[in-house]
Formats: sequence, structure tokens, C-alpha cells
Amino acid sequence: MPDLAVDLAPRNPRELVLKNPVIAASGCFGYGLEYAGVMDVARLGAFVSKGITPKPRSGNPMPRITETPAGMLNAIGLQNPGIRGFVKKYPRVWETWSVPAIVNISAEAVEDYALMARILDELPGIAGIEVNISCPNIAAGGYCFGWDAGMSADVTRAVRAATTLPLIVKLSPGAMDIVGVALAVEEAGADAISLINTLVGMSIDVKRRRPVLANATGGLSGPAIKPVAVRMVYQVAGAVRIPIVGMGGIMGLDDALEFFLAGASAVQIGTAIFAQPGMLVRVIDELGAWMDKEGIASLAEIVGAAHPRRPAIVEAGQVGMVDVAEVAAG
Repeated sequence: MPDLAVDLAPRNPRELVLKNPVIAASGCFGYGLEYAGVMDVARLGAFVSKGITPKPRSGNPMPRITETPAGMLNAIGLQNPGIRGFVKKYPRVWETWSVPAIVNISAEAVEDYALMARILDELPGIAGIEVNISCPNIAAGGYCFGWDAGMSADVTRAVRAATTLPLIVKLSPGAMDIVGVALAVEEAGADAISLINTLVGMSIDVKRRRPVLANATGGLSGPAIKPVAVRMVYQVAGAVRIPIVGMGGIMGLDDALEFFLAGASAVQIGTAIFAQPGMLVRVIDELGAWMDKEGIASLAEIVGAAHPRRPAIVEAGQVGMVDVAEVAAG
């Protein structure tokens, strides 16, 4: 059988080893419990929790989700019980599960990111942290952390200092220089990078002459954003030496393969879950069958294969892309 395993934090002593590279994305899988009755959650490589904030949030007013021709817009507003309420309920459940649970955290101040990371550190049942930097920095007048390399690095550095847990930083597609941000968070201590988050979009009800969403704008996800996501993964994979988790519009195996070939070591599936909860397990099974048919023994053989810079061999904790000439000369 092909080897589907991947380590998303090879430089971290605690590591983040997944038995396969398919992850349920944040915001689309709740806290895992919501889908436990309709699928075998244990089959997943991992899942990422709904976004957690320092204090409880009730979210935005309705309506806050609408379909688009090739996806959906959402403006949920990070509805969640807050970090204190979260830790009272979910980690103790996850501790009994065999699938790695990754906690997504969001905040409007650097110190709040660090606070949450400190609370999560060493808690049983938590395998890693995904840091959502697509949030407004209140200290910078609402400018998004993820749009700026320096601010992104500040958040990453603060979280890194607060926890030894494997750290994945989720990048914003709104960054003018996505590669610069990726390099900055890598240097600041990220173990891996995930991208992309949703794009900002809007839909207007022509009959009412008003925005469909009560919040006016929302996050665009689904097939519409896949070309943008694949391009950004491709760009970042050519620059960083840490693992990449790709996401954005994956609706089946071929979509996932595009991300692997662009340089992602794992993928997250989100919007597709709403229509087809079984999509996650199906992609895992189809990936194994495809690799077997193609004579591919390990996932590492195809990661970055579409890139002019071929994937580096995992050695001494080094993961990333190197020139073919470097491998030959080395």
C-alpha cells in the first residue's frame, strides 16, 4: 500500500504526524463532534476546529451564508464559546480520539494570540495550533495582520514563545506579497503554513437592492477560488522550507492532486463538506488507489512535482523545495 503519512512539523520535537494528508478545514467541521455521526472521523489525517477567540462571540446577524455560482459566501463572524469555554468541553473529548485535533485561533491583538496559545499548551487532546492571521489588528487601525509581513511575524513570534505545540500559520490571500509574508512567518518560528483563507466577496439582491449578507461582505470559498489558491501555494512552495497545507475549492481527488503537485504536503477540505460530508474519506481512498495505480510509493514523490524546483528529500528536519542541480551535486 502507498505511504500517505506526512509530518507537518518535522522541526518540532513534538511533531505533527498525520496518517494521511487530508484534513477537515476550520469553520466547516465544527469541533468534530458534529460530523461523528455521519462519517468515521478517525479516518481523517486531522481536523481543524472552528476558530476560537479570547472571549465568546455570538457572530454576525442573519443572513450570514449565501451560495454563489461556484461556491459560497459566509460572514459567520467567528461565533464560538471563547477560549475558556472551549477548553472546558472539547479537549477532554478529543483526548479519546485517535485523529489529531488542531485548534484554530483568531484575535485582534498580538498579546491575545499569545494568551490563547499559552492556555492551549500541554492540554491533552490538542495536537497543534493553526493561527488565523486574517484578522484586523486593532492596534493598527484595523489593518489585517496577514497583509503585512512584519505584523504576521509578530503574531507568529509571540505564539511561538507561548507554546511548544506544532504551529501552523494560515495566510491571508489579501497580502500584496504572499511570499514575503510566508518567509516572515517561517523565520519567526512557524512549523508549517496553510493557505489560502477565503477571499473577500459580496453578493447583492437585485430585487431588494441590498447586499444579501447582513454583514454586506463575506468570505468567498469553493471552486471559484481554487486557481488563486493553487497559484499561491505554488509561489510559496518555491520559497519556504517548511511544509505547506493547501486549501481552496477542493471538490475531489483531481483538485487535491493539483495542490500536491504545486507543493502542498497536505490539503484541507472545507466548503465541499457542506454538500458531501463523505468527500473527505472518499478523497483519502481515491488518493491511495491512484498512487497504487501510478506506482507511487510515497506522497513525497509527487509533492511539488509540477514546480521547476523539485521537492527536497526530508532529511534532518529539512522540508521544502531545492533545485534539481543541488540534489545532483549534493
